[in-house]
Amino acid sequence: MIAKERLFESKGSLASALATDVANALQRHVISKGSACLAVSGGSTPKLFFETLSRIDIPWSKITITLVDERQVPESHPRSNTKLVRENLLQNCAAGAEFVPLFENADAENVATLDVVVLGMGSDGHTASFFPNGDHLSEALDPKTETRILKISAPAAGEPRLTFTLPALLDASLLCLHIEGQGKRDVLNLALAEGPIAAMPVRAILRSKKPVTLYWCP
Repeated sequence: MIAKERLFESKGSLASALATDVANALQRHVISKGSACLAVSGGSTPKLFFETLSRIDIPWSKITITLVDERQVPESHPRSNTKLVRENLLQNCAAGAEFVPLFENADAENVATLDVVVLGMGSDGHTASFFPNGDHLSEALDPKTETRILKISAPAAGEPRLTFTLPALLDASLLCLHIEGQGKRDVLNLALAEGPIAAMPVRAILRSKKPVTLYWCP
């Protein structure tokens, strides 16, 4: 459920607020338990957020960063989320963080509980790699699955994907949905209306009991 809407006039003000909120949440986890884990999404939307977060001075050496989902492509591929994160987030102060990629990394299954998760959303209503008509979508959205990371393919996904499953994402203490533009807001409004989850899988997040904070700008 969307528990809070944070609305901004510009991409810069959104990136600054989201980065501050994420950094504060991570720092609280480091103070309370000695470490923290952040899972981020790919695409072009989070670049400014990544760059802004990377400049905030928190105990990055005690923080693990991983991906909500990933294309099954090498890091050198232009559509690799790993490449995106290395080039835009794992720099400046955040260069000291531990990074856990998903593709061809057997250790990814053992990453700690995701304390902070920042999701995006596609114009088709997908989030993470929960795509309409995904071949393993029902398993990915199964609230009782014990699988944390799942392989999934879908017609609209392009490359085969890897994704954290719904229960793994809902473990987060801070769950954010970051979207920009009126088009994405219209898609979100449609997702909030009645209709099957399989048609717009972001509904699995929106209809869960987990509070979601929305970050949006035109």
